[in-house]
Amino acid sequence: MPPRTRQPTLDWRSIVALAISLLAVLVAGVWLGGHPSDLPGFARNALVADHSTRVVNEALDHISSDYYRPVTTNQLAGASIAGAVGSLGDRFSHYLSPREFREFSAPPSFTGIGVDVGGRHGGLEIARVFDSSPAARAHLKAGEVIVAVNGRSIAGVPEGAATELIKGPPGTDVVLGLRNHGVGRTRSVRLTRATISEPVVASATRREGKVRLGVVGLATFSPGSHGEVRTAVEGVLREGARGIVLDLRANGGGLVEEARLVASIFVPSGVIVTTRGRSQPTDVITAAGDAISTSTPVVVLVDSNTASASEIVAAALQDHHRATVVGTHTFGKGVFQEEEPLTNGGALDITVGEYFTPNGRNLGGGGVRQGAGVIPEVPVAHGVDTPLGLEVALRTLAAKIR
Repeated sequence: MPPRTRQPTLDWRSIVALAISLLAVLVAGVWLGGHPSDLPGFARNALVADHSTRVVNEALDHISSDYYRPVTTNQLAGASIAGAVGSLGDRFSHYLSPREFREFSAPPSFTGIGVDVGGRHGGLEIARVFDSSPAARAHLKAGEVIVAVNGRSIAGVPEGAATELIKGPPGTDVVLGLRNHGVGRTRSVRLTRATISEPVVASATRREGKVRLGVVGLATFSPGSHGEVRTAVEGVLREGARGIVLDLRANGGGLVEEARLVASIFVPSGVIVTTRGRSQPTDVITAAGDAISTSTPVVVLVDSNTASASEIVAAALQDHHRATVVGTHTFGKGVFQEEEPLTNGGALDITVGEYFTPNGRNLGGGGVRQGAGVIPEVPVAHGVDTPLGLEVALRTLAAKIR
């Protein structure tokens, strides 16, 4: 029988010494990992693999320790990331600080009565009344002119200042004096201000001669916007509208998926948009189905601030010969961004690809120059952002019905 082999053992002193040694190594590793310039040259080259990263960390270390005023590492890190993104020369790519990213991620909303207005002689002309807003409930109409706020005439008051008089905390009242198209008798209306969440859709029916037409305006392509647009379109059709003006003026875009779903309200099948990026495969995005009847004529109204997701929709309807585009040359973006969260609570909002219309057109300039945009079949040389723009769109739509 072979003799037993005695197993080595550690007494408590050895265990404590080993634990202290391991802790010391861990602390040293953490320190040197954050201060690679303190490592000896041979170790720095061996342990910090990327030379560019070493140089950046070395520079930040020097600024942090030697600059004559204290600067936090968070400040330096944020400025470094912002500088790197800025060096791309892409006006659509940004670094969002933790605070900016929190604000960016919050559901968009505003406080007011729910109208778009434009300055004109004598007051503020209402361009749109948003659905389900205090203004809609008070039966305010596009074309009416706000001439007084809380009994004070706003004739001659700058547009920004006059608009501020209407704003106020949610739940408070404001009394407006209104005149139809700025003339005639003034009517007084009391409204209660509210917090209005986007997306906001404005819809109405209008008569052009003997033809009843629907107007649906969309402010932004944020989550759920397609549902509001569909409800508005179906609503004006039930009211007897024989055609639709989709008003995308001043709509700066939003989510590509929402653009697909809004376009699918009008386009029954086929490609809506194709996206291509360096780090992701080509994605051919098609219509979702369940469109309204293609016998219902459509006009899309655009301006120079119609951008991104709005251009996707306008171009899809144009390429499928589903709508006539009225207005001016659109913004010409042609690229899309993604938000990529960072461990500091901030995020990169950077361009990750380009999009192409069903006919293969790219509307942008790569983020660094003005793009081609969508060219209207019916141009409006001047005043597209005034009631004239909508009047031209309605006349164009009515001509498709007669």
